[in-house]
Amino acid sequence: MKEAPIIPMFKFQNSGLPFKIQTIKSQIEEQGDLNVLPHGHDHYEIIWVINGTGSVRVDLKEYAIHDNHLYWLAPGVVHQLQINVDAEGYIFSFADSFLKLADHEFDSICPMNLCQLFSERVVVEIQKEATPEIREIVIKMANEFNNQYSFRTQILRRYFKILLIYLIRHFENGLLFVKQTREIELAKSFMELLDKHFKEKKMVADYASLLMVTPNYLNGIVKKNTGFSAGYVIRQRVVLEAKRMGRYSDAGMKEIAYNLGFADSGHFSKFFKAVSGINFTDFKKEGLLISLTTLGRAG
Repeated sequence: MKEAPIIPMFKFQNSGLPFKIQTIKSQIEEQGDLNVLPHGHDHYEIIWVINGTGSVRVDLKEYAIHDNHLYWLAPGVVHQLQINVDAEGYIFSFADSFLKLADHEFDSICPMNLCQLFSERVVVEIQKEATPEIREIVIKMANEFNNQYSFRTQILRRYFKILLIYLIRHFENGLLFVKQTREIELAKSFMELLDKHFKEKKMVADYASLLMVTPNYLNGIVKKNTGFSAGYVIRQRVVLEAKRMGRYSDAGMKEIAYNLGFADSGHFSKFFKAVSGINFTDFKKEGLLISLTTLGRAG
């Protein structure tokens, strides 16, 4: 089965750090054809477009490129960036481990707030009045990254931490940030386990057992923190992966069903229709039409 490739963190950096900052222009030059082909990463990316035009497709949705906007890409998300070659902006690539290198207080608060900030959105706008301060930090960070000064790693961590704090401060008026609690940690652990095991574990009880809680308790915690039951979240995650494979690979329904741990394609077909509201075959045809339309525009 030919799927959208996953680009590993180490492919685009040789700094010894699970972090990289580069201009949009330099990444376009570095990645070449990958910029116009659907692909994913094993790390996070934040794309800050200062000015530019184009679009970014994230999984099954397309977003227009606008000036002074941030675009958030989580690991595993299939995306496709199409932007003018002279666009101005920066791309930050980083792994969880880079955030965890920060101090304990930052590690316990900032990542959770970032997850909340981007949990229901891929795109956020930066107000013009905040741009100069953020840009100054980013320029210093880029300069540090591109040189081999003493204490380079420590400085980069601090600049990046300052950048993230600026972003949180910039958006905190529109968000209700919550303190880290046992319940939030449990919900976060559930989501992490789900990303690892959704192909073979599709029951709430499976995850409750791994987390050493009862299924009812896990359901309640997940619903409290996400608005949906754990069972609903599990089903949506499986269907999301099925849609990714259906849209961005050459696999047929039988192969996708097998890859996602279903005993047969009939069971998968019923599951997909019940959760998504559309037949898988119709969804696949819809994707082919979109691809043909996109190729027509490019031609």
